[in-house]
Amino acid sequence: MTSHHLLLLVLLAMACCHAIANDPSLLQDVCVADNTSAVRVNGFACKDAKDVAAEDFHFSGLHKAGNTSSSKQGSAVTAVNVAQIPGLNTMGISMVRIDYAPSGMNPPHTHPRATEILTVLEGSLFVGFVTSNPNNTLISKVLHKGDVFVFPKGLVHFQFNNGMGSAVALASLSSQNPGVITVANTVFGSKPSIAEHILSKAFQVDKATVDLMQAQF
Repeated sequence: MTSHHLLLLVLLAMACCHAIANDPSLLQDVCVADNTSAVRVNGFACKDAKDVAAEDFHFSGLHKAGNTSSSKQGSAVTAVNVAQIPGLNTMGISMVRIDYAPSGMNPPHTHPRATEILTVLEGSLFVGFVTSNPNNTLISKVLHKGDVFVFPKGLVHFQFNNGMGSAVALASLSSQNPGVITVANTVFGSKPSIAEHILSKAFQVDKATVDLMQAQF
């Protein structure tokens, strides 16, 4: 191979590498979400820098307990994501406070866009996640005050208050808008409903059982 051909191959390889490269971090200091913008992007358009204020990066309220009595599951989630703090736009992080009544639970759910790391502040929780098909292995543990547990991105997970009193946890998530897909709500509470014969076959139960489950949601 001549030196001319070798040089050409090297230049082509460099061009390809640049074409598939991406930025490892932000391209500006901040990109505060502009909720009034009509521009549609993956995330939110940026507010004009001259209009950015301290309040764009502030939230107050995590010291307040959530109202667990209004939930059938006995839990309350106080979210702090880009909807509450516009300054989180493009930052790839958010958090939640979760309150649990005695025997309350955060039911099986997934976060399609985030890994979650949870710390128990008060009480005791039985937590777990399930690995993907075909193994479907349950990874679970009882947590006490100060304990930390990680739920991998996209996997079904849950928390159950197995203590005598109320419990509180704080969790961080690796997305400004992690999303939540609660399994039971999604399957049995979709609008419009998933056809009975499909759910009956999927769960290997009769249609009467499917009707009963759908009626809960």
